[in-house]
Amino acid sequence: MKILFCLDDFPPVTYTSASTIVYNLAQELLKMGHEIFIITSVQDTQRESKEIYRGLKIFRIYSKYNVRWRFWINVYNPQTVFKFRKIIKEIKPDISHFHHIHQYLSYYCLKIAKKYSKAVFLTSHDVMLVHYGKLMPKNGNVYYEISVLDKIKEAGKRYNPFRNAIIRHYLKYVDKIFAVSDALKKVLEINGIKNVETIYNGINVDEWQVDLEEIEKFKKKYNLFNKKVILFGGRLSGAKGGEVILRAMSLVTKAIKNPVLLVAGEKDWYAEKMIKLAREAGIYRSVRFTGWLQREAMKCAFFASDVCITPSIYLDPFNLLNIEAGAAKKPVVGTCFGGTPEIVQDGITGYIVNPLDIKTMAAKIIDLLKNPQKAKQFGEAGYKRVKEKFSLEKQVKETLKWYYKYL
Repeated sequence: MKILFCLDDFPPVTYTSASTIVYNLAQELLKMGHEIFIITSVQDTQRESKEIYRGLKIFRIYSKYNVRWRFWINVYNPQTVFKFRKIIKEIKPDISHFHHIHQYLSYYCLKIAKKYSKAVFLTSHDVMLVHYGKLMPKNGNVYYEISVLDKIKEAGKRYNPFRNAIIRHYLKYVDKIFAVSDALKKVLEINGIKNVETIYNGINVDEWQVDLEEIEKFKKKYNLFNKKVILFGGRLSGAKGGEVILRAMSLVTKAIKNPVLLVAGEKDWYAEKMIKLAREAGIYRSVRFTGWLQREAMKCAFFASDVCITPSIYLDPFNLLNIEAGAAKKPVVGTCFGGTPEIVQDGITGYIVNPLDIKTMAAKIIDLLKNPQKAKQFGEAGYKRVKEKFSLEKQVKETLKWYYKYL
């Protein structure tokens, strides 16, 4: 088949969770003999190009605008739609599969794709089909109908009263919508998005290995020898749990000898905020900030750790760190909000906690650090679960099943 993936960003120019997922999926389909095309965007005119990257035929379209217009531009972006039409008309794909398009490519491209493709699919990685940002819990619940007031509070002056209605109109051109977790599917359906099925993200466990010598080098670089290491990584933010994990760490340092919170994320303004908070709490010496880690270094971070933590305080649809931890045979202390409870089995592969309950979260971390045999048992169970339920092979198989159904 000719398969076209469409998303706002793509390696090696930019790396996000969604683009990494699409890249892995595209590579697997390429190995199976399918012809793979990518249409993506860049924010530098010098990077606009047509290229072949590791067998993938990539078209990079330039688009850049003032962020205040985002929720108007993301339904119809005049910078991209005409170029998109020209490219897809030339490709004439069997399948057009969209992922993140809510910033640069825009939802109008769904309508264009329907004209030139045999079938159109959209994978939702977040709640942007129905909201303007991250979905925070109300009274401890993340499954609710998002009100107009909620949307205005999140968007502020960028609010577009027509946006959601326009998005729903363009979704009529999609044959099937995929959600990356049942939790996300539930929220979409509560807020009027139908025709949704869940396909979990996957990982190639066999490739998630690293040389022992590289792990030792990593430990030496970040002074992790003879330490109890808690890994917290990804795009750092308050919503991802940056502040709550520091508060929990204050309790962990009082109960455990030589604990270290390893923070693997870009050293941006939020990282600076975390550093300030760690200093104020008197735990800075127990925190290591690595900055953004490339794929192989991130593998080392997992294998150098004792426990992984995913303490998001919003509906986090599918945190990749959960399955990466499983691939590295590490237990997870994860949030109760979003898709994490579908990945982490409470009391079997890790613990599920309310991240706003700092004492309980700290207690679960302490329990795993004090009981290495239990941590090992959880890690082994997590590895088995990832291989069975969250493999890249299974993700590819489920995706192809839907492709063939609509051809």
